[in-house]
Amino acid sequence: MNIKITSKEYVEYIELVTKKIEENKDYITKLDSITGDGDHWVNINMGFQKLVENKELLLSLKLGDMFKKIGMLIMSTVGGSSGVLYGSAFIGAAKTIGDKEEMDINLLCDVLEAELNAIMERGNAKPNFKTMIDSMYPAVNALKDALDKKLDDYDALQAMKQGAIDGMNSTKDMEAVRGRACYQPNKGVGHLDPGAVTMCYQLEVLVDYLCK
Repeated sequence: MNIKITSKEYVEYIELVTKKIEENKDYITKLDSITGDGDHWVNINMGFQKLVENKELLLSLKLGDMFKKIGMLIMSTVGGSSGVLYGSAFIGAAKTIGDKEEMDINLLCDVLEAELNAIMERGNAKPNFKTMIDSMYPAVNALKDALDKKLDDYDALQAMKQGAIDGMNSTKDMEAVRGRACYQPNKGVGHLDPGAVTMCYQLEVLVDYLCK
């Protein structure tokens, strides 16, 4: 299989992610109530709902312009650090896409890496800080490694998905360095980071959509 992602495919993916986040409201809210402010689900859901509301506008845009618009919509809708981080990620990815009208797996890898770098730079965060980065960093590196090994698109995407899952699960034993959990006596140890969980959802849904 060879993947091709246009604005149409990406909007379809956004709708699936939005549904996944909706379905996991109670789990994410409970997790964030233990380790954070308890508002992560509200913020992330608000952002994706805004994107779905603007589906027709997004479909009318070229891929790079669509990513820039997604970043602006999230930044203007989602409060707290999540809005700024996600907004910066999509706007950074838009620069990587440029005038291209579709993504193959190599450009997808570059786009995800641009998003990751934007989040790390804006949040002044690194892997093992117990954040969303801990799902995304191993996923992107697994994809890069798979492409270096010349795996086909299906196997490369499955490697990326497993990297995200493993990264998410690794946050259970981490001590938080960012966010409210770092102020707790145990720094959130023993619980998954909700930001890592919702980032993992996004990467899982992307792989499942592209490999359907």
